[in-house]
Amino acid sequence: MSGQEERPATRLVTAGRRKAWTQGIVNPPVWRASTVLFDSVADLRAASAAPDDNLYYGRRGTPTQWALADALTTLEPGGAGTMLYPSGVAAVAGAMLSVLSPGDELLMVDSAYEPTRAFCRTVLKPMGITTRFYDPLIGAGIAELIGPNTRALFLESPGSLTFEVQDVPALCAAAKARGLVTLLDNTWATPLLFPAIAHGVDLSILACTKYVVGHSDTMLGSVTANAACFPRLRQVAQSLGQYVSPDDAFLALRGLRTMGVRLRQHEAGGLAVASWLAEQPEVAAVLHPALPGCPGHDLWRRDFAGASGLFAFVLDGGSDAARTALIDGLRHFGIGFSWGGYESLALPIDPTPIRSATRWTAAGPAVRLHIGLEDPADLIDDLAEGLARFRKAR
Repeated sequence: MSGQEERPATRLVTAGRRKAWTQGIVNPPVWRASTVLFDSVADLRAASAAPDDNLYYGRRGTPTQWALADALTTLEPGGAGTMLYPSGVAAVAGAMLSVLSPGDELLMVDSAYEPTRAFCRTVLKPMGITTRFYDPLIGAGIAELIGPNTRALFLESPGSLTFEVQDVPALCAAAKARGLVTLLDNTWATPLLFPAIAHGVDLSILACTKYVVGHSDTMLGSVTANAACFPRLRQVAQSLGQYVSPDDAFLALRGLRTMGVRLRQHEAGGLAVASWLAEQPEVAAVLHPALPGCPGHDLWRRDFAGASGLFAFVLDGGSDAARTALIDGLRHFGIGFSWGGYESLALPIDPTPIRSATRWTAAGPAVRLHIGLEDPADLIDDLAEGLARFRKAR
């Protein structure tokens, strides 16, 4: 490229497609293997000296998994390597276990994904690792919470359910000044909209189940780390036997190639629906980072290259039964967990039980929406009928 670095949209197409892995085929084939055979004992011993450099044993991966890991690393400027996990939660757990030891303290954002909080309570606490939760909007003030045993700072931006945008550069600068490792759940934005390591993060975590796969049919997670953190991340993942099937890696690679165009459509549809909801009298607030009313909106404008299709809205009063009437009658929104696929989803949410450092207060019950690839006009018509049911039931 005449010495120029490829742009993100081009990297989505070219990343991970080494000739040694594709062998002339456009997509890396599905390499399924447990046992790898060697021509001699000498070859076996040579492979054992560098088991991550070539085919060694199925659990160490084949070109299919390597291609996906390489592609994800390429998308994260400053990344030294990527480890794959069978789910996003496994990726979160693997990342934390690679940087924490008994006696350490972890600073965890209060708006984190609920299973992330649960891991701190059910696994880290019995190991003797303390978790302290902090306000997602604390910014550089995080320095005041760093103690002698604080080892790591965990971020999620925007936050799960409530979508606060964190000041990631300021948080990372404060952490770096005190020798802390920083971890970010970057699933909402992906590296296309927020290159985490370039913004100072040490380990960037994705639930690839969402936008990377993009079709609601595969569970997968990843952690991309900088050069300082990657060797330990890989060691822990391999010691725990973490493994992703080549079939799932193939599906993720196929989804990755279209992630850029899908994200643009998710963003456009999401903004159309969110902007319409913000004008409805039944809606008290729309929590979408690209809209001015969302906490941290100015940070989103400063740091992000765009928005995805996940956001929430708060109803103006009303009961749970009225919210249920709204959701149950929707024709174009499925009711279910996860997001990031081509289909739209609606989910009743209540952040109250999973907040401790901050308090969640709202004018009424809340709904999380994932805007898929349908025509946003059809989704708006559907939601208009839902709000009419809400008015009648509340």
